[in-house]
Amino acid sequence: MGYEQRIVGEDLSLDIPGGEFTVIIGPNACGKSTLLRSLARLLKPRAGTVLLDGSDIHRLRAREVAARLGLLPQSAIVPAGISVFDLVRRGRYPHQSILSRWSQEDEDSVRRALASTDLTALADRPVDELSGGQRQRAWAAMALAQDSQILLLDEPTTYLDVSHQISLLDLFAELHEEGRTVVAVLHDINHAARYATHLVVMAEGRVVAQGTPRDVLTTELLDRVFDIEATIIEDPVNGGPHVITRHRGRLAAADSTLRKVTP
Repeated sequence: MGYEQRIVGEDLSLDIPGGEFTVIIGPNACGKSTLLRSLARLLKPRAGTVLLDGSDIHRLRAREVAARLGLLPQSAIVPAGISVFDLVRRGRYPHQSILSRWSQEDEDSVRRALASTDLTALADRPVDELSGGQRQRAWAAMALAQDSQILLLDEPTTYLDVSHQISLLDLFAELHEEGRTVVAVLHDINHAARYATHLVVMAEGRVVAQGTPRDVLTTELLDRVFDIEATIIEDPVNGGPHVITRHRGRLAAADSTLRKVTP
């Protein structure tokens, strides 16, 4: 997979398990977002095939794919002057046809998505007047309004404060518990460890590890993939792994200073 003359990943094979909350982590520029774009049918692989429920995703109609798969992109262009409500209602496009009218079901889906993302009070506001975090939640609401069985989320917590990060991740966890398949690219390792039921680690365009967070996250892997020293303890919330990172240079400097002032 790649862009024009730039190859991002080769010999990449990955099965996304149905009904799981899969989180993809890895260093910057390792191919996480490119992989998600390939899964979303936005980028056609140069070789190989992306299968959606056993069918080549590029042989399916765009409306059919959109009805089954919702995407929250990393960087989306906001149509000038569009309101939050009108942006979110675009999520209902896969369920519309030339002859169909806006239904109560469509209205209810949009209202639920706005409420779930704490945007009801901003429904009539132009999206281009919102903060970065509010815009991110508006795009998330549009993806939710699709009511698709599969959700692909490319760095969904970007621009969000801590409270809204947790609220949005909790919402996706609830959707997973209701039976949806969720696939998210995250940068925060501890968010990934807490919310993922299936964790995928990428490096240099390849999948280097996958499985449960408890099985995947080791000090050796964190050192090899992220070049960090870490201690892994038990998360007091869910009993999974919690990563405490240490900076090699600062630790060495601190140790040196301690030795100098310690009698």
